[in-house]
Amino acid sequence: MTQTAIFAPLFTTVFLTLIVWVYMYFRRISFIVGSKIKSSDLAVPGALAKLSPPAVSNPSDNLKNLFEIPVIFYVLALYLFVTKQVDAIDVDVAWIFAAFRVLHSAIHCTINIVMLRFYLYLISTLAVWFIAIRAVLAYCG
Repeated sequence: MTQTAIFAPLFTTVFLTLIVWVYMYFRRISFIVGSKIKSSDLAVPGALAKLSPPAVSNPSDNLKNLFEIPVIFYVLALYLFVTKQVDAIDVDVAWIFAAFRVLHSAIHCTINIVMLRFYLYLISTLAVWFIAIRAVLAYCG
């Protein structure tokens, strides 16, 4: 197992964030232009969120979500790499995390079935905590 193998799921998650960011702006700009909303109507923080239907606000909410648990994943992946502790289990679980985050984002940004989204989020988050617990146990000896 090469230590750099942990970067494939890491970069997958980074590029997921890029894709959601682009999709969010596509949805927002389309909505603003199509609704003929004036920029002055959006000057107050949170104004767009109040005006936006779920198809516009969900991608924004998902983007915010990609800066929560995934940040812990990024730190753990870098920690494992720097300390040369990356193993097949970590990489496999990192891929589970990345895959379930992709599925979570796809659901959140489109059909938004809340319970399905919740379970996808739960599995991905448990994967991160699994990696974290293994890293802490290895650190503690």
